[in-house]
Amino acid sequence: MFDTTGKASGQDRKTNTLVKLKRMKMALSGQEPDRVPISDFFWGSFVKTWRRDLGLADDASPYYYYDLDWIVTVPNMDPFIQSFETLREDEKEVVVRTGFRALLRKKYDAPMPEFIEFETNSIEKLESLVFDDPYDKRRYFEAGDNQIAGVGDGFERNSPAWIKTVKSLYPDFPVFGSIIEVNECLTRLVGPENNMLWIGMYPERMGKVIAKIGQFYLDCAKAQIEAATGLLDGFVIWGDVAYKNNLFFSPDFWRAHFKPWVKAITDHAHSKGLMVIYHGCGDVRKILQDYIEVGIDAMNPLEAKAGLDAVELRDQYGLKLGICGNSNMQIWETGDKKLIRKEVLRKLNSAKGGKYIFQSDHSVASNIPGHTYDYIVKLVREYGKYPLNLGNYNLQATA
Repeated sequence: MFDTTGKASGQDRKTNTLVKLKRMKMALSGQEPDRVPISDFFWGSFVKTWRRDLGLADDASPYYYYDLDWIVTVPNMDPFIQSFETLREDEKEVVVRTGFRALLRKKYDAPMPEFIEFETNSIEKLESLVFDDPYDKRRYFEAGDNQIAGVGDGFERNSPAWIKTVKSLYPDFPVFGSIIEVNECLTRLVGPENNMLWIGMYPERMGKVIAKIGQFYLDCAKAQIEAATGLLDGFVIWGDVAYKNNLFFSPDFWRAHFKPWVKAITDHAHSKGLMVIYHGCGDVRKILQDYIEVGIDAMNPLEAKAGLDAVELRDQYGLKLGICGNSNMQIWETGDKKLIRKEVLRKLNSAKGGKYIFQSDHSVASNIPGHTYDYIVKLVREYGKYPLNLGNYNLQATA
């Protein structure tokens, strides 16, 4: 369908994208399309390994190579629009201050950055902050530094203009915009320790802060969707509120203060005809019903290492819960084809009736061999055709 650089061959790009869009919409509305949709989030270090393992060109992309079914984009969500302030840099690492007014160390050979210091280190400072305009066109139409796009698995200065990225992908994929929710902001702005401590010590004051930040990111979502009018097909809300064993705070506090803003963003995206996928790591079982009530179309990543299982969730919630992810990365890491086959085909039982997108239970990291991911995609493409025929791995219909 496409070569590794994304050039169409054989079928019109727009027609192919419309097929993928129909597949996604049917699946997320609780119908069985032609086959199970598949995509993922890829670490840059994995992509390098994948290219080497499969003998591909330096510009090869998994999204184009496998003609995956959707892709997400990230605008500038920093509270303060500013260039990185470089405090130290050598061949091994860089230390920068970002638009979250956080000090980060990025070691080039480490998978993720380290928070060193938070300028906003008291609740009084947090309460006094006035963020830059969410409608500022630089967030969407200009290149520049921003923490979420620039400091992660890799390190990038002067990230491309978001709208340029959207336009470059739009002919080939259903493109999703994205926004962080309040807890994701607080984790980067004040650090998880301060955030949880202040919620415990000053719940009412933190409730007011959450409302202020929630309005900011709702406005960012509105501005982003407006900036890309007609170019987006969906929207991702990034929001980790749990770890391996539980939520970071009580479900009641989350329902009172965080949930309304998730619902407001979801409602606005739906009003513009966009599918909504919520990405929240950890064990979120205590509030899964709340996400269903909010109206999201699918929950991601539903981490297997946090005890979540797509087949069990489908049995419990039926087609009320859209599932995007949950394929166990720890099994992928083994490279054992027998174990991987069992994992993939068993989880495909959750796709009966739709409401399922095949993805990892977080993202594809550098310790996944390229040939392993290649094998997984081929399994999903072979056995993910409707009506599903999973052979020895077929379970009683759960839809």
